[in-house]
Amino acid sequence: MQPNETLQQELLQNFGPRESMDYDVVIVGGGPAGLSAAIHIKQLAQKNSEEISVCVLEKGSEVGAHILSGAVMDPIALNELFPNWQELGAPLNTPVKEDRFLFLSEKKSFQTPQWLLPSCFTNHGNYIISLSNFTRWLAEQAESLGVEIFPGFAAAEILWDEETVVGVATGHLGLGKDGKPTENFSLGMELRAKYTLFAEGARGHLGKQLIAKYQLDQDTTPQSYGIGIKELWEIPANQHQEGLVVHTAGWPLSSDTYGGSFLYHLENNQVAVGLVVGLAYKNPYLSPFDEFQKYKTHPAIRGVFKNGKRLGYGARAITAGGLSSLPKTIFPGGALIGCDAGYLNASRIKGSHAAIKSGMLAAQAIASALAQQRQHDELTAYPEAFANSWLHQELHRARNFKPAMSKGLFMGTMLVGFEQKILGGKAPWTMRNTKADHACLEPAALHSVIHYPKPDGELTFDRLSSVFLSGTNHEENQPAHLTLKNSSIPVHTNLPIYAGPEQRYCPAGVYEFVNKEGIEHLQINAQNCVHCKTCDIKDPSQNIVWVSPEGGGGPNYSGM
Repeated sequence: MQPNETLQQELLQNFGPRESMDYDVVIVGGGPAGLSAAIHIKQLAQKNSEEISVCVLEKGSEVGAHILSGAVMDPIALNELFPNWQELGAPLNTPVKEDRFLFLSEKKSFQTPQWLLPSCFTNHGNYIISLSNFTRWLAEQAESLGVEIFPGFAAAEILWDEETVVGVATGHLGLGKDGKPTENFSLGMELRAKYTLFAEGARGHLGKQLIAKYQLDQDTTPQSYGIGIKELWEIPANQHQEGLVVHTAGWPLSSDTYGGSFLYHLENNQVAVGLVVGLAYKNPYLSPFDEFQKYKTHPAIRGVFKNGKRLGYGARAITAGGLSSLPKTIFPGGALIGCDAGYLNASRIKGSHAAIKSGMLAAQAIASALAQQRQHDELTAYPEAFANSWLHQELHRARNFKPAMSKGLFMGTMLVGFEQKILGGKAPWTMRNTKADHACLEPAALHSVIHYPKPDGELTFDRLSSVFLSGTNHEENQPAHLTLKNSSIPVHTNLPIYAGPEQRYCPAGVYEFVNKEGIEHLQINAQNCVHCKTCDIKDPSQNIVWVSPEGGGGPNYSGM
């Protein structure tokens, strides 16, 4: 994390100035959006016989280490970025062969007939993939085009020239837990650019600052999020159906809680399984992690995992508000792309194709601006191109999905079915979210405690063994990157009013209330953090602020 302003000034005075590097374009985040933007800028530069320098910063220990998704990919944007992606060896190896959509009760399941499924729930022509592996492949393509990628370097600070973004600075290394320099201290580096793109994923900590500073969301409805929790399994061959995609709604979530599961049969007898829980839920006793573990015990699901082996675990927040919650994406000197802006299509449970396309649209605007020798202005061509793109059309068709499903499973299903199946996504109305997710949580006194079964260690598991599988690690002697605006709020507000929801909505066991000599304390186990950002989103007091730890920390996903 970055030190407070006074200490920051002292560090720069005693150890500065920081080293600086200049680029035409700096991109924060080495996911599908950031890498696609970098690639397309280089493609356009080559086409026009120009030289454009591009740098990508990635906070994970390597590209793909922090990338987590279901994932079923629509190749529509990849076809535009690399028409020859198959020749180049893109790891899209498992075409979808069958779709199933199940409604679950506690003991039974009902499969929706294929003819009743809206197009958003059909995946013909799509591929089941590991998004982390796909991102590593994208990085190889980017580097072959001359993009400089720096994994293990977290962008911790935005650089300003008055009201204009002129780049970012990486976090300092070697700060102790007290925020003061250790013997291993070194200043972060400034990376200055004519244009800076922010592609940090959902609830990016710098993107959040930019949205607030420029009031980019003043004309939108509140953004809505979900938490996606995922496991990767290897199962016996006779239980595996390569290319099968299963989605479910209903149990174990209550009918008034938005969410659903996915079960994807990949290659090599592997299955990706997960649960998405909308973070607008009301009951503070709800635990998304434990709901996911319970889901796997359903009679229609548990047989898939018999004699199987769990290979991986992870969790990540996703943006789900859709078109009505999309902020203004440009500001002087840069732009938001991918899930940092919120382009994910919640109705399709897909965001990678949208991330790639948004990166390409921003790249086109930047290439045009640099050809005109412009810099640090607003890239107005980017949102204009988006408004005329297939991505805008797709998100417009899906704009009512999340607001409709927020009305409950039964009403939401009927509304979505009518709009998507009967009206083809061309409803003459627009529904909107009205509350931020944290404002939806209700006092514990209004709800009953949810009792979750003890994990059995074979099909269901606890948080700590799960975090171990994620490969999560942080340098222990560094300032906590999970910060509190007011240290008294967890005990004096969140615990008595909301029964301490931090200990339940976190999927990694970061937060726990401990009693020391009769006094309650919130203990923050920052070492466990998988960077999902749920705490930053769901904390009812908005007292928790997630900031970037030292680069290279966090999960190390493989095949996720």
